[in-house]
Amino acid sequence: MARRGERTAACPCGTGRPYADCCAPVHRGEATAATAEALMRSRFSAFALGDAAYLRHSWHPSTRPDRLELDPGTRWTRLEIVETGQGGLFDSAGTVRFRAHYREGGRAGVLAEHSRFAREDGRWVYLDALPE
Repeated sequence: MARRGERTAACPCGTGRPYADCCAPVHRGEATAATAEALMRSRFSAFALGDAAYLRHSWHPSTRPDRLELDPGTRWTRLEIVETGQGGLFDSAGTVRFRAHYREGGRAGVLAEHSRFAREDGRWVYLDALPE
């Protein structure tokens, strides 16, 4: 069920869709991300909304940290998907190169990463970042 304001608020992931129809069902466990890119978008939204539990849940067990503490001083503002490799409906692995924009201490910053994703037990999970 959509929370108040969720029905019309834009999803932080940048699709232009309302959060309630985009990443919220995935965050609540009512749906799964269909592609590696969709998982990347849902993880960005989780960072933007401070949902550490979802981030841990969507992380591969072999690389997931024991604890995850998000910095409340970092405000994630925009996601750019630069390129994707595989990660589709019938793939078992994929990559997503992205730029995540943020503000911290009044300054703008960008985190650039080329991430690897794997399908584990029928659902996409974040594996790790490829070296640049």
